[in-house]
Amino acid sequence: MKDTIGIDVSKDWLDAYCMVRAEHRRFANDGKGLRALHRWVETSTASLVVFEASGVYHRRLENSLSGEAVPYAKVNPRQARRFVEATGKIAKTDKVDAAILAKMGAVLELEPQAPKAEYLNSLREMMTARRGLIKDRVTVRTRMQTTTQKLLKRHLKERLVQVEQHLKQIDQAILDLVSQDDDLTARFDILKSIPGISKVTAFSMLIEMPELGEMRGKQAACLAGLAPISRQSGKWQGKERIQGGRASFRRAMYMPALCVIRHNLSAKRKYDQLVKSGKPPKVALTAIMRKLVVIANALLRDNRKWSENHT
Repeated sequence: MKDTIGIDVSKDWLDAYCMVRAEHRRFANDGKGLRALHRWVETSTASLVVFEASGVYHRRLENSLSGEAVPYAKVNPRQARRFVEATGKIAKTDKVDAAILAKMGAVLELEPQAPKAEYLNSLREMMTARRGLIKDRVTVRTRMQTTTQKLLKRHLKERLVQVEQHLKQIDQAILDLVSQDDDLTARFDILKSIPGISKVTAFSMLIEMPELGEMRGKQAACLAGLAPISRQSGKWQGKERIQGGRASFRRAMYMPALCVIRHNLSAKRKYDQLVKSGKPPKVALTAIMRKLVVIANALLRDNRKWSENHT
């Protein structure tokens, strides 16, 4: 079994556990702590560092490991929790979680991930802020419908104008970041050429699924959580359902799929065919979303824009 190091990430601390030495160490989640962590990792024979994706708290660790060329694997928290349950562990502490992550990397033989470019983290932060503004806009518009006080209505109108301005500024900032990288700009132009894919959707696809174009179509659909999962045991045959994947990416693909079935004849025929065969409308729409992902993956892989003849 290969040597691995598991790291449980929190806001203030990094709890690390070395598999072979059965040694636990705690480091501060700041620049000084990360430097001490690297010195400790260098003294081990670990071939992989495993940690959970924990939003903003793991990004500093991920960037640090990438900068030092340390092989790492970032795992889904739900996947890690299922592994804990399979081992029969009940206790949950930072030290136990670090040890479980180290064991998970060794037992499952996790593969190191390719380091992500720094601009992807900046783009993801921008997109997160944009989603927050969209929620704010919906909240303000809802309150405007029920508010009767003139003062509050004026405040809500001012807030709505401010939200719209901030959205425009963030969209421009994302576009500026994309334009700074030639490869990213080319991928952005390819995605925008697909019918139904707007500028905002193309942003989401670039940020949420940077792996597009580097895998097979079925793999892309599965990573997006749009591939039907079979459920069968003995003579029992359950219904296939989509499961897992990246929820934010699926949400971004919902409106483009609606647009496609309304304005693209071939997609509309496919949708109507599925509905007439007995599929629920939601299932048929999911199939259109999956088709868009497969098309985007193929075009990015072949480095060409969409055309009616090729797709």
